[in-house]
Amino acid sequence: MEKEHIIDAKKMTEKELNRTLKTAAEHYENIKIINPQSRHSIAAGLTQNINLTIDGSAGYFVGTMIDGAKIHITKNAGWFAGDNMTNGEIIVEGGSGDGAGQGIYGGTVVIKKDTGSRTGEIMKGGTVIIGGNSGFMTGILMMGGKLIVLGDVTDDAGESIMRGTIYVKGNIKSLGKNAIVQDTTLDDQKELKEILTQYNFELTDLDYTQFRKIVPEGKRVYNKKSEEK
Repeated sequence: MEKEHIIDAKKMTEKELNRTLKTAAEHYENIKIINPQSRHSIAAGLTQNINLTIDGSAGYFVGTMIDGAKIHITKNAGWFAGDNMTNGEIIVEGGSGDGAGQGIYGGTVVIKKDTGSRTGEIMKGGTVIIGGNSGFMTGILMMGGKLIVLGDVTDDAGESIMRGTIYVKGNIKSLGKNAIVQDTTLDDQKELKEILTQYNFELTDLDYTQFRKIVPEGKRVYNKKSEEK
């Protein structure tokens, strides 16, 4: 098995770190960044299919626009983890800031604990999993994909959702425009189990029956009250 290549980011700027990472990714499949010190934009635009461990916390836009890399963050992430990624995987063992999975086209973003607001904003495909709670406007302007929240969501969930599905196991405080809640089917619950067991979420069969799904009420988003006037 290939030995893990270590990059010590302690004295590097963000640009130096990414330049070093991209060079290393041409030669190594398994890379670990130590002393990341919550630097922003780690692995931005990375296109190599490597396994990257960030040993610590990452800042804003970790894994933005990646295509194929698998990134494991041992602590927390800042805003917009996985922003606009097209393929790959980001697993955050802790929590994250706002906008996790913003605009993703494919791949999977997993936040094991709580996240901020606007999770999965304008996501077009792929899967976003939140192991804890998610803040206001979860799934705003969602265009596709699956957004799975094991905890609660707060105000205006699914605001202006156009396509895709938001699965919520906990409480839904309120819905946004064009969003409605439906019960999950047995097929939904089976698919959720297949997805979540891959990432070591241990739920009972009863837990899966507690999920509900937020879906678009209509294909087009509009203000009903304005139309009625």
